[in-house]
Amino acid sequence: MGHGGDVVDELVADHREVEEFFGRIEALPSGHKDRKVHADQAVMELIRHSVAEEEYLYPAVREHLVNGNTMADREIEDHAEAERIMKVLESCEADDPEFDRLVELLMREVRAHIADEEETLFPQLRVACSAKTLDELGDKVRTAKKTAPTRPHPSAPDTPPMNKLLAPGAGLIDRLRDALTGRGKQD
Repeated sequence: MGHGGDVVDELVADHREVEEFFGRIEALPSGHKDRKVHADQAVMELIRHSVAEEEYLYPAVREHLVNGNTMADREIEDHAEAERIMKVLESCEADDPEFDRLVELLMREVRAHIADEEETLFPQLRVACSAKTLDELGDKVRTAKKTAPTRPHPSAPDTPPMNKLLAPGAGLIDRLRDALTGRGKQD
C-alpha cells in the first residue's frame, strides 16, 4: 500500500501485491491455516484499493474517457461482485470446505478485473490525461488508502460524495477490529 508514482503505477503495484498474496495461498495445501492469513491480507489490500479507485479513479474515468460512465459502472459492478464474495469469505476458516471455493472464485474475479483495467482502462487513461493529472490522482489514491476500510462493506456507497464521507469512519473501525483480533497477521 502506498507505492508511489502516478495513479496507474500505484494501482498496478497494488495489483502485483494482491497477486503475491494469491500466489502464497495457491502454494499452500488446502486447509492450511496460513491460507486464511494470506486471504485476509489480500482482502485488506483489495478493499483499500477498491475504495480508493471508487473515490478517485472512476470519477476521473467518467470525466476524461469516451464511454467513461459505462466503463466506470462496469468496474464498480466488478468491485461489488468481488466484495460480495469477500464478505462471505470473511466468516470462513481455511479448513471450511467453502473456503477453497470462495478463494478460487475471488481470484478468478479479481484477475479478470485486473486484466481489464491494465489492458483497457489504464492505457486509455494515460492517453486522455496529462502527466500532472495522473500524478495528482496517484497522490489522492495513496491518501485514500491510508484511511479506507479493510473489510468488505457490500452495502456501503460506492460513488462520491457519500463514499468519501463514510469510508474513513468505517476504515477506522475496521483497523481497530483488525488490531484487536490480529487479523492479517501470521503467528
